Amino acid sequence: MTRAAAVDLHKPKVEYFDLAALTNTDPKGNVRQVEEYRLEPFGLYMARPAPGHPNFHYLESWFLPGLSLRATIFHFTQQERWDQDYYLDIGEFGPDGDGHWRSVDHYLDILVRTGRTSVLLDVDELLAAHAAGYLDAAAAERAVNVATTAIEGIASHGHSFENWLAAQGITLDWKQPPKPVSN
Repeated sequence: MTRAAAVDLHKPKVEYFDLAALTNTDPKGNVRQVEEYRLEPFGLYMARPAPGHPNFHYLESWFLPGLSLRATIFHFTQQERWDQDYYLDIGEFGPDGDGHWRSVDHYLDILVRTGRTSVLLDVDELLAAHAAGYLDAAAAERAVNVATTAIEGIASHGHSFENWLAAQGITLDWKQPPKPVSN
């Protein structure tokens, strides 16, 4: 009999974004300098360096409140390259008043490999957080519905996150679009 790995039980991760000060405060309270914020009718774009991170040196994210998604492209170091094009976080994303945004992560993530697959991650974290009382039943159900809607939409558009968004009238502009990993 094999034992399942221990679940990383934690409260929902909350981040803050100060558009005027060009800062991003991560869930641990670390304030990071942001290179660019861009506000569009459908969401907020953020681009920033990731100094000291062992796997990537830069990240770009789009916060899409209407879809309850954060789409991220990680720009990996030369030593690292993960088999993914987009990393989607499920949660609550949106304005928090007066030039500030806030994100509350709802545990589930989707790893998108354009043209190939979309993989749902961290279901164990969602279930453990709900059992611990960190996420109520309504929020957990919303997270599952958002994830299944996204996976179904991406799959029905040839496993293309971009094509699924385009069908909804959303076009994301990235500094450096993802570079697919060859099989």
